[in-house]
Amino acid sequence: MEWYSPWALLLLLALPLLGYVMLRRSRGAAVKFPSLVDLRGCPVSWRLRLRPLLVAARLLCLALLILALARPRRGTVLAEVSTEGIAIEAVVDRSGSMSAEMDYYGEKLNRLEVVKRVLRDFVEGDKKNLGGRTGDLIGLVTFARYADTVCPLVLSHGVLTEFLKQTQIVNIRSEDGTAIGDAIALGAARLRKAEEEMQRRNARLGLGGAPTAPAPEEPGFAIKSKIMVLLTDGRSNAGRHNPLDAAELAKQWGIKIYTIGIGSGQAYTTIQTPLGNYRMPVEQELDEDLLKDIAATTGGFYSRADDAQALRTVVKRINELERTDVKSVQYTQYAERFGIWTLPALLLLGLEILAGCTVFRKLP
Repeated sequence: MEWYSPWALLLLLALPLLGYVMLRRSRGAAVKFPSLVDLRGCPVSWRLRLRPLLVAARLLCLALLILALARPRRGTVLAEVSTEGIAIEAVVDRSGSMSAEMDYYGEKLNRLEVVKRVLRDFVEGDKKNLGGRTGDLIGLVTFARYADTVCPLVLSHGVLTEFLKQTQIVNIRSEDGTAIGDAIALGAARLRKAEEEMQRRNARLGLGGAPTAPAPEEPGFAIKSKIMVLLTDGRSNAGRHNPLDAAELAKQWGIKIYTIGIGSGQAYTTIQTPLGNYRMPVEQELDEDLLKDIAATTGGFYSRADDAQALRTVVKRINELERTDVKSVQYTQYAERFGIWTLPALLLLGLEILAGCTVFRKLP
């Protein structure tokens, strides 16, 4: 709570002087006698003893009114954010080979789980090296034999991380595979349509069910660049689109692709058998030459991540290269609170007048 006119509180300093004057006046005689010797022995009634309470009540009433005059108010800080951000499409491999184990700071997890955790830190921040992508549009595309849009480009990243958490390795054999070309083509199409999707989404929210209403004004968000982060551990062996042709198409649409190869040469996967868990070596099929060509075609870079630390380092590098400036204008909306002082003051004044005319009434 703050005071709009704090100078009014200086009036409180005059209350002690005013109280002294009021008490001095109340001691004056209404009827004068030549001598009070015979009256000094008379008992003093409780009404006379408590009469100074009327002065105290009047002073308290004035104090409350002075506080109200200073206009106490409570402010709520609101912000209007105007952002020129980046549209980011995370394209994640969820084929069967992503079940191979990978080191996550001493813990053995499958590759997909490690990718999910590092991507979550990239989006939300880890309070260490990654500050999060608060002002960016981020979407999620996953692929095995088929590419799917798991989450459209959104600014509300809580939705994205929830979809990312639910992403699992493909468990149907006929759907297993690595369609890198189709994944790039789908991610590029989503990025190309980013502005149209934003306008359509804002129009749908702004129309409120009136099909003839005009479209709302442009949102405060502008896309300054578009990038794709492709994470895979395999070789393209499925899909209709050639990965390099899809990369060339992404280049024409102004999309930069960063490619990350997941996994090391000594990979294992744990198989549960009736005799216990068995660690079986997994053949490495990472096509690094293809990933390098995809990145070079679009102006990005390729990097390999053998463990969680290496993957986090690559993601941190991307985070530093693709920066977003968020401009926000803050203003405060105030609610007046003088009523909580004036109402008790008026109630106290009414009680003081009532008591002075009844219980503490004096004659003449």
